[in-house]
Amino acid sequence: MNTQNKSLTTRIETDFLGPRELDDSQYYGVQTLRGIENFHITGIAISNEPYLIAAFGYVKKAAAMANRELGVLPADIYPAIIEACDRLIAGRYLDQFPTDMIQGGAGTSTNMNVNEVIANVALEIMGHAKGEYHIINPNDHVNCSQSTNDAYPTAFRVALINRMHSYRDALTTLKDAFNAKGDELSGVLKMGRTHLQDAVPMSMGDEFRGFGTNLAEEIDRVDAATRLLTEVNMGATAIGTSVNAPAGYPDLVVKHLSALTGIDLRLSPDLVEATSDCGAYVQLSATIKRTAVKLSKICNDLRLLASGPRTGLNEINLPQLQPGSSIMPGKVNPVIPEVVNQAAFYVIGNDVTVTLAASAGQLQLNVMEPVLGFALFSSIKAMENAMVALRDKCVVGITANADRTRDMVLASLGIVTLLNPILGYKKCASIAREGFEKNKSIHQIAVVEQQLITQEKWDELFSFENLIQPHSLNKTFLCYTDGGAH
Repeated sequence: MNTQNKSLTTRIETDFLGPRELDDSQYYGVQTLRGIENFHITGIAISNEPYLIAAFGYVKKAAAMANRELGVLPADIYPAIIEACDRLIAGRYLDQFPTDMIQGGAGTSTNMNVNEVIANVALEIMGHAKGEYHIINPNDHVNCSQSTNDAYPTAFRVALINRMHSYRDALTTLKDAFNAKGDELSGVLKMGRTHLQDAVPMSMGDEFRGFGTNLAEEIDRVDAATRLLTEVNMGATAIGTSVNAPAGYPDLVVKHLSALTGIDLRLSPDLVEATSDCGAYVQLSATIKRTAVKLSKICNDLRLLASGPRTGLNEINLPQLQPGSSIMPGKVNPVIPEVVNQAAFYVIGNDVTVTLAASAGQLQLNVMEPVLGFALFSSIKAMENAMVALRDKCVVGITANADRTRDMVLASLGIVTLLNPILGYKKCASIAREGFEKNKSIHQIAVVEQQLITQEKWDELFSFENLIQPHSLNKTFLCYTDGGAH
């Protein structure tokens, strides 16, 4: 029923709780309205996750196709429902999905939001008014052979799989950027450090390629975690017994959904178990967290390597993006590694949320999937954006202070380690102690003062190639005696 109220056209819709008045320009209905009124948690609507809305379009379309094939969906309304689903898949009507990402009811408000929008769009396609649910009903027709308990998690999984494509691309291109920077800096000699203390020399190229390898390991983990999402419970309906679904529906609807999405989806062999199991979400979240932990460590390293510039390590220069202080002129901060650190901390916190939510579902359903969705989509978005920023605004523009890093190597006491095969550990420890106490270089003590090794052998031993690949040490050096140069 339509009524005129000043300049606003409204309609009345009724559910078993009673009638409600709605703005007739909206495609959502009474159950969505109740969800809007009940849930004010994040202030972030499900429309902010277009992958999820599109995934619901695929799920509802596959359901309609299976239901029509099995004879439980009227032929006259079928084309309009399919067209309405296609419009959702194409990204239309996003503003018609205003319910909060976190909600009670295991996602019922979201599922009904989708059902109501599809029903009213389909009614409009057929030339009927919104709300004429005796023709196309959100529950009886759009939600036919379904429950929120199988439609919501199936759409959630499809959305996550599609969402992870761009995440994986961002990870891959960041890995490539580190490897390219490693190749660029392969000729830069620097000091390696353990415990934040001088260790042994290395190539800065190896350091940056190490960052790349570290991230390359995550690509396989992402692929493995994403594959777990391909097992769905579509057709389980309420608790996994397929109540109200026609015979053959679960296999058929998953077949249609796989064809529509291009994803090799598999129907779970145990629909009761699958309806409450959230293990795939836990694995995906843990995988994203693992990458976040690694990226945070890498960003800590970048900030240390660029520290100073006058009073820190100052081995590398990060791109200068903005003034760093409102009081200290000329100060520039490592803002991109800092913001990536913070994104990583956020993702680590979200993983705790996923862990608790996955463990909180009781008996035949996990009712906490909305917060699982919010946490996972938030983590994916934050990490993807962070990886893009780190690549574009930091890694590609890094330069090395090669003269400084080489001088630090030759001034370090750590290089005495390379004399161990010649002079022995005890003698080298004595040289290092003297260097520390009297502020002398290893070269001054070993070559000039004590003449334990000739300048020629020093030059061979401490060449760039031997410093970064010590296995090329001339084995004729390995003949330690207590006196005289070797």
